[in-house]
Amino acid sequence: MMMASSPGCCLTRNFVPASAIAVSRLSSSAPRSCSSSFSCSSVSSSVISISTVFQLIRRKTSCSIVISGFSRRRRRNSVTRPGRPGFEASGVRRKTKVRAIVEERESDIAATATNRGGLQGNEDADIVVIGSGVGGLCCGSMLARYGEDVLVLESHDNPGGAAHSFEIKGYHFDSGPSLFSGLSSRGPQANPLAQVFDALGEAVDCVQYDSWMVHIPEGQFLSRIGATEFYKDLQHVAGSNAVADWRKLQEAVLPLSAAAMALPPAAIRTDWGALVTVLARYGPQLLKTFVQMGPHGAMRASKLLGPFSELVDSLGVQNSFVRNWIDLLSFLLSGLKADGTLAAEIVYMFGEWYKPGCVLEYPCGGTGAIVDALVRGLKKHGGRLALNTHVDSIVVEEGRAVGVKLRDGRFVQARKAVVSNASTWDTVSLLPPDAVPKELQTRAKDTPQCDSFMHLHLGIDAKDLPSDLEIHHIVVNNWSQGVDAPQNVVLISVPSVLDPSLAPAGKHVLHAYTPGSEPYSLWKDLDRQSAAYLQLKAERSEVLWRAVEKALGPGFSREKCEVKLVGTPLTHERFLRRNRGTYGPAIRAGKGLFPMPSTPVDGLFCCGDSVFPGIGIPAVAASGLVTANSLASVSQHSKLLDAIGV
Repeated sequence: MMMASSPGCCLTRNFVPASAIAVSRLSSSAPRSCSSSFSCSSVSSSVISISTVFQLIRRKTSCSIVISGFSRRRRRNSVTRPGRPGFEASGVRRKTKVRAIVEERESDIAATATNRGGLQGNEDADIVVIGSGVGGLCCGSMLARYGEDVLVLESHDNPGGAAHSFEIKGYHFDSGPSLFSGLSSRGPQANPLAQVFDALGEAVDCVQYDSWMVHIPEGQFLSRIGATEFYKDLQHVAGSNAVADWRKLQEAVLPLSAAAMALPPAAIRTDWGALVTVLARYGPQLLKTFVQMGPHGAMRASKLLGPFSELVDSLGVQNSFVRNWIDLLSFLLSGLKADGTLAAEIVYMFGEWYKPGCVLEYPCGGTGAIVDALVRGLKKHGGRLALNTHVDSIVVEEGRAVGVKLRDGRFVQARKAVVSNASTWDTVSLLPPDAVPKELQTRAKDTPQCDSFMHLHLGIDAKDLPSDLEIHHIVVNNWSQGVDAPQNVVLISVPSVLDPSLAPAGKHVLHAYTPGSEPYSLWKDLDRQSAAYLQLKAERSEVLWRAVEKALGPGFSREKCEVKLVGTPLTHERFLRRNRGTYGPAIRAGKGLFPMPSTPVDGLFCCGDSVFPGIGIPAVAASGLVTANSLASVSQHSKLLDAIGV
């Protein structure tokens, strides 16, 4: 069994995509770096539109561990939550369908794990992918879809990386991501993961809902997405001044979100082929979108490449609750407050959360259902997955990555390329010291890291718990400390509220975590078997227990929990093979760029949360998609876009 320990917070990191930079260079008037603000006087409107949309795509392809991208379109395979206002009451249908989905999923796991005992058969491939996280699986399955011979190598006995699921005593736990949307979306505006599913001919059934519970110093309230619902929440919690500031903010940023919906993530590639797949295909619509924004909208658009706080300041938003709420949303999206989060991320979030018809989704069967669908797609198109196959190093000959060496000493040849789904720091550690270019050394040394996590997984009796328990709870202990302060914010997910098949009858599964705010420095010198480690583990998990007690009420009892699992930064580091247990790069808006998939080592590419577009399920799915597109021919890429209707 693989202990859960994966991201639990910020999905997106502030980044300025190199794709935007590449496209910007098509114009002699375009700045060489997107880290500076764009202005209409210095850059043609067409270049502004392309560059800004690439920034917005960051949020489109981003999510927090809690937030996974939103789309208003729905598929027929979505299952609605019964008994909620505005939703169909279809309890019997939902329950039956969820059970059927899980039974199917269990058979899928058996079918897709044919190489669970390690690599068997051919020890070479066109493309070797290191790691089966969502980014690696998206990249590998899309390359297989493009006709390449792909081999994905995974060190652990379960695929999925930070998104894997695990089971104990009949309780099915998600290890990380918990709040999703857009999984059943389609078309140009779809979540990038949904676009991968479309390309592979796969889908994931989902339960839909529209709210989560918030516990803050002012009290608690049910936060609802939609065009007008949050105004009611604000009036109740913070008064009319807060409502006025929020309305001002919403009216300013909602028009900007249209630009994010004009370019499908599936169209992006990182070479000059973008002239065909982006500019020729979508350029006119992008230009039209920005023209329709008018002069004031264009001026505000220039702020999308900077911190969201600058846009908020320019609007004169001063209400303390609204500013705190903005910091909280920013932190959950990027792991940084509004002064470090790219404005484009929040603008896109506004467009998706505060328009009519928005819904949240939970995949039937948990995050493991997402992983299973990607593995099915990989195998359907001829790709291979080898579990329990640890890559010890990347083999470089004459400056080119030619394959990998496994822990057991075998060499696996990569005829065309090696793709690393590991972090920047872990990828560098896989390279021979004398083969690491200075650029990569500098990147690994200078890229700041997010902190790590404390995790609490529980299997509990639902008997004395509220019958109307929400799936998600956000607990903020003290606004004055800052939402990024250690142990100040706790996120809780109880997915069995929507999918009872995840737990034995009458039980619930629960995952609570501190979202990327646990300092690794407290843990780095401890022996996991020592009394000091066990004591610190108990002390640092107490905030999680207290948050669960607040969310679940007096009917919850620690003593009655049937499963109790506490994870630490060392757990995160050990099971996910993450340097210092980090959530990922902490690149502040305007201070740096996420690198693109290619590296200074010929034949070596990267995907995952250390490259464009950043952290989070949709973001890493997009990274895998972009990497695969960049390795495919422009003709293949164009045919794919035609096939999925974008």
